[in-house]
Amino acid sequence: METNNSIIHVILTGGVGSRLWPLSRKSQPKQYLEIFEGKSLFEMTVDRNSHLAKKVMVVGNIDNHQLSGKVMDKTKTSYVNIVESTPRNTAAAIAFAAFASNPDDILIVTPSDHIIDRMDDYNKAINEAIMKAQDGFIVTFGIIPTKPETGYGYIESKGDNVISFREKPNETTAKDFIARGNFLWNSGMFCFKAGVLLEELKQFQPDVYEKSKAVWESNQDGFLDLHLSLEIPSISIDYAVMERSKKIKVVPASFSWSDLGSFESVYDYLVTKGHSVDSKGNMVIGSDKHTTFLGLKNTIFVYTDTANLILQKENSQDVKDIYNELERQNSVLLN
Repeated sequence: METNNSIIHVILTGGVGSRLWPLSRKSQPKQYLEIFEGKSLFEMTVDRNSHLAKKVMVVGNIDNHQLSGKVMDKTKTSYVNIVESTPRNTAAAIAFAAFASNPDDILIVTPSDHIIDRMDDYNKAINEAIMKAQDGFIVTFGIIPTKPETGYGYIESKGDNVISFREKPNETTAKDFIARGNFLWNSGMFCFKAGVLLEELKQFQPDVYEKSKAVWESNQDGFLDLHLSLEIPSISIDYAVMERSKKIKVVPASFSWSDLGSFESVYDYLVTKGHSVDSKGNMVIGSDKHTTFLGLKNTIFVYTDTANLILQKENSQDVKDIYNELERQNSVLLN
C-alpha cells in the first residue's frame, strides 16, 4: 500500500488495571507485568503492530513512562513519547497523538494491555480499517462476540455501519445482544486520519479540542504541563466523538481478543497457554510454590510479595471494590 502519509501506531498506556490487584499496582500496572510467556502485554502490543506502522507513539503518564521506555528499549523501537501529567481520559490522550501527527497520517490507536490471537484475521482487519481511514472515515474495531460478556461495551452494527454504541450490559441484555446477532464487542481500538479525528473533536467537543491543543503546543519534549492539563474535560473518545460523528465505520473482526480486565479473563487465557490448573479448576498465579486446594473449585490464588488474593473465579469483577477500598485508606498496598 504506497501512500505518502505515514501509518502511526499509537499506544495508550494510561490504565492501572484495578481489577488485577494485587498483581497490578500503581508502580507496575498490568500492561507491564511479564506473566505472559515472559513478555508483558505492552511488549506484545509493540511486536504485534511493528510490521504495520512506520512510526510509534506512546501516550503515557508521569508515573509509567519509564516503564514504557524500558519496553521500547528492549524491543529496540524508536518512538514519539507523549507524557501526560495527569490522566484526562481517552479523548484528550488521542487528541495529543493527533496533534503530534500530520493531518493525513493514519493512526492505529490501541490500548497497551489487550491480548490478541489469530494474527491473520487481525492483519486483515487492520488493512481493511486503513482503507476506510484513507477514505475519511473514523474506524472502530468490533469483535464478533464468543459469549454474552457483561464486562464489555457493545456496538450495534449493520455491515460496516454503526447503529448504536451500548454500555456494558447486564446478563439478560448481553444474552439478548448475542441472540440478535448484529452486536459486536467494542474493542477500544480505532483507525483514522489525524486531521479527520481532530475536525470531528472540534465540532462535537470544542472545549476538549481547544484545551488539548493548548497543552500540546506548550509541550516540552513530549512532557505536558500539569496546570494547563487540569483544564481539559475528562471525557472518553467514545462519548466525545464515536457516539456523535456521522463518519464512523466499524470493521467486524474475528481475531480473538480480550482486554484481560479481570482474573477470570486472565485465567481463561492462561489455561489456553497450558498454565496448570488442578482437577477442580483451581489455579495459582504468581508463585511456583506447591499449593494444594482442598474442597474448593474454580478458585484463583494470586500471590505477591506483599499481598495475596484468594477469589472465586466468578467474583473477578469485584476486585475493583477491594482496590477502591484500599485507595480510600491510602494504602501502601496499591504502590
